[in-house]
Order: sequence, then C-alpha cells, then structure tokens
Amino acid sequence: MSVRHDERMRRFVQAGLYVVTSREFSAGRSTPAIVKAALDAGVSLIQLREKSLSKRELLAFGREVRALTAAVGAILIVNDYVDVAMALDADGVHLGQEDFSIAEARRIAPDLIVGASTRSAAQAEEAQCAGASYVNIGPLFPTSTKEKAAAWLGLDGLRAIAGRLTIPFTVMGGIKAHHIPDLLAAGARTVAVVSAVTAAADPAAAARGLLAAIRGAEKSSSS
Repeated sequence: MSVRHDERMRRFVQAGLYVVTSREFSAGRSTPAIVKAALDAGVSLIQLREKSLSKRELLAFGREVRALTAAVGAILIVNDYVDVAMALDADGVHLGQEDFSIAEARRIAPDLIVGASTRSAAQAEEAQCAGASYVNIGPLFPTSTKEKAAAWLGLDGLRAIAGRLTIPFTVMGGIKAHHIPDLLAAGARTVAVVSAVTAAADPAAAARGLLAAIRGAEKSSSS
C-alpha cells in the first residue's frame, strides 16, 4: 500500500455515510443527479455501482460522476472493475466474491482503496488476509436491492464478524435511520445505503438525515 492509499483511507473512515448508486432504484432520476444531491447534503463517500451497464458504458457514465466527486473532494469507489477505477482516477474499487482477486488488485493498484463484500466471518478474514483496505458486512436486514434471497445477518451476525477484523468495515443491507444507534454500538462506523437515498422523494434530505443520525449516535456513544 502507498502513502496515497493511506490518505484516501483516512478520508474514507471519516465519511460516516457511504452512498451507493443504482439507476434501477433511483425513481427514474439519473445517477449523476442522485450523486449531486448526496454531495450537496454533505456526503463525502460514493460508490458507483451500476450492474446493468457494460464496462464501456460504465467508463463513459463514470466520467460525469467522477467530475462531481472530484469537485468537492469526495471519495469515489467503483464497483467490480479495477481497470475502470484506474481509468477514472477513482479512489478505489469494491469487489464481490466472484470478482477480480483482492491480492491482484492490491498488486497492480497500490494507491487504490480495495473493498470487499463479505457475508461471513470466513469471507471477511480471507479478504483481510488478501490485503483488502476494508470489508463490507451484509446484508444485515431485508433489502430490495439484492436479487437473490439471502440470510440476513442482523446485529448478532455483525458482531460475530466485526470481532474478527482489524481493518475498517462498512455495513449494508436494509438499513434505516432507526438502526444506526445499534449499528454503531456493534462497532460500525461507516453505513452504506442504496435505496434509502437513491429512491427517496428527496435524496438530499434523506442523505442529510442519515448523516445527522450517524453523527448524533457517534456523539452519544462517545459521551
């Protein structure tokens, strides 16, 4: 890993809220419009996750999103594709269990944040050992953004996995504002959401509310 990677991770762990895009869950609005609304609300961490686009389409599409995040100094993570992340000069890539090797991504892109999706302690520990910068734990609660049914981990599952990690982690899956105090009490510091922002009637207001809930819970836990 590099000095640039470490600086990116410093900003990553301070973000609190991690907004993940999806055109299919954006109520007919464009992803750049959703990203701009989130950034205007104070969000500083965005993941470009567009499963319906080809790699070529994602690269063209991502340039506008990267311009928006770069203008305000926000972190941009690209889902699935290391080469697209590098071509966009994004800050990182997020890899699923069937995606590119974490170790190989770390080797060819030492400056990038490398995240990994995990749903078990074994997967999380494997990603950590392979050199992941962070892991995402989820889905925690029922969510419409996953096509296949899965066992929801819940707070007990989160605690079991979090206790095995020494690297930062994010949490995701069906999260609402009322879950946030319990999530932070279980060790979470970065909350990832899709439809809670993208499908909201007012994405900026939704993002602002979630950020306020996270910061409020952080203050309560530290007092």
